[in-house]
Amino acid sequence: MNNRMIITVALIAVASGSLGIGIWTVWGPSRQGVADPQNQHQVARGEAVYKKHCASCHGAKLEGQPKWRVRKTDGRLPAPPHDEDGHTWHHPDQHLFQLTKHGLRPPLAPEGYKSDMPGFASALQDEDIWAVLAFIKKSWPPQIAERQRRINEAYLK
Repeated sequence: MNNRMIITVALIAVASGSLGIGIWTVWGPSRQGVADPQNQHQVARGEAVYKKHCASCHGAKLEGQPKWRVRKTDGRLPAPPHDEDGHTWHHPDQHLFQLTKHGLRPPLAPEGYKSDMPGFASALQDEDIWAVLAFIKKSWPPQIAERQRRINEAYLK
């Protein structure tokens, strides 16, 4: 689809009100998925994907790299843990999804922020990313899972 066609479709969508929402949902950057730690199939898929793509930095047991709060000599932070000791649960699922898909960049980080976190858009399907998040969330104790659920709820309001 060329730029002129995209602009034409966008103008038609805006002019037609609710149709614009439908088109954005289909062609937008990502649709809202679900990271369900109660879904055993999704968690199992997430565990396999995590082991292959994430564990080398974030740890086989979600423990992160040593001294993950202390900047390295290049100014970047080591990979944080994804267990209850880390800060992953402080973020809504949609932010975690975007960070995993596109890497740590605006609007999730300040312009020019340097991070070793790559984006996985070319390596993982959206369903794989949601599955990894379900696997991570499955490891959290109930009180942490509840706090993160409330963060998600507030974000979606």
